[in-house]
Amino acid sequence: MTRRSGARQTGAMPKKRSIPDTEAVMEKVRAAFAESGFTLDELGVRMGYERSARKSVWQFLYQSHDPRLSMLLRFAAAVDLNPKTLL
Repeated sequence: MTRRSGARQTGAMPKKRSIPDTEAVMEKVRAAFAESGFTLDELGVRMGYERSARKSVWQFLYQSHDPRLSMLLRFAAAVDLNPKTLL
């Protein structure tokens, strides 16, 4: 049997990276929102939306099933959380 240079043969399969369950992430987001005490309008302003963007925040909280990382980072900053706590 010939071995390629630089190739490792360990016999083990490569480890799969753990991908967070997006519904579990959104449950943590909604819980953090509830604990924050902010209104939808206040959270929207803190996330960088116009004051009248309550609908955008509501959609993120309650209709998003696969949130973008950028939205999770904006949310975490708005409620003063370490983003890792959401994952």
